[in-house]
Amino acid sequence: MPQIKFAIPKGSLEEATFKILEKSWTKVTRMSRTYRVLLDDPQIKVKMVRPQEIPNLVYEGLYDVGITGNDWVDETKAKVESILDLEYGRIKLVFAIPENFHFKNLDSMITAYAKKKKILRISSEYLTTASKYIKQCKSYKKFYGTKDPMIVTPWLRLGKNKNIQIHLSFGATEAKPPEDVDAIMDVTETGTTLKQNQLKLIDQVLESTAHLIANKKSLNDKAKREKIFDIVTLLRGAVLGKKHLHIYVNVREKNLKKLLKEIPSLKRPTVSPLSEKGWYGVNTIILKSEFYKVVPKLRKIAQGLVVHEPRQILPLEEIKRDEEN
Repeated sequence: MPQIKFAIPKGSLEEATFKILEKSWTKVTRMSRTYRVLLDDPQIKVKMVRPQEIPNLVYEGLYDVGITGNDWVDETKAKVESILDLEYGRIKLVFAIPENFHFKNLDSMITAYAKKKKILRISSEYLTTASKYIKQCKSYKKFYGTKDPMIVTPWLRLGKNKNIQIHLSFGATEAKPPEDVDAIMDVTETGTTLKQNQLKLIDQVLESTAHLIANKKSLNDKAKREKIFDIVTLLRGAVLGKKHLHIYVNVREKNLKKLLKEIPSLKRPTVSPLSEKGWYGVNTIILKSEFYKVVPKLRKIAQGLVVHEPRQILPLEEIKRDEEN
């Protein structure tokens, strides 16, 4: 069995990534003073890398799989396979401007700057995503046609339209306006940082979460594919585990049928007779979102409710079908 090279993100996604790894494998060890991480599976070699770099590293085949935000997959245009939404690291990529600017959206801002023949400067880490979004604006097409906005970095300039400039940001993007740029395109979770810097959101470009991505050649390699889907199985189990509760409850025989009708279960509940005649134990998995509805019903017809948050739920039959497809 070949070794699978697995890139995980360092930085904002790091803590949440280690939490899901620790739920997926029984032992996760960070190597001190290095970027290496050891799992209890010697066939998986793990290294921490900046999330911006992971899509291209996976595309080039330097890693077989990786975890990164789908915002960086879009930005890098890396031709990788997104195989699992891990449902954490949820952010929005937005355009924002100073609060005292009176533009309702980016489209109106482009119009105003174009009419005044004023250069519109935008700061972002997401250069290609910003350029693509700007070029889709009606006002941009009207005034500038199909010209590419100018992308400005310390080492090069790309694009012929110097009237709309996208400046590469190396961090603290929200601090750039109004002295350095007129607008920013940046990530936000709650909008709090924008407000603290006297900025307001005008356009939302996309939403992003952490995804498990894979190299397409690795997926076509039979041996590697088997191991990759072992990784998918464990990570998907952790994702599902966060959404569900494992409950166990005792119920009198006369209330058993009523209880089974009332409980929304992931699969059919396990029903076992107890040592005391006339009593049964019911063991099942339910969605967390349904728990508050279940408790009032259980109070009336059952006893001894025990609740656990499962570490993982592994729907192995679904994974098998995915592998066959």
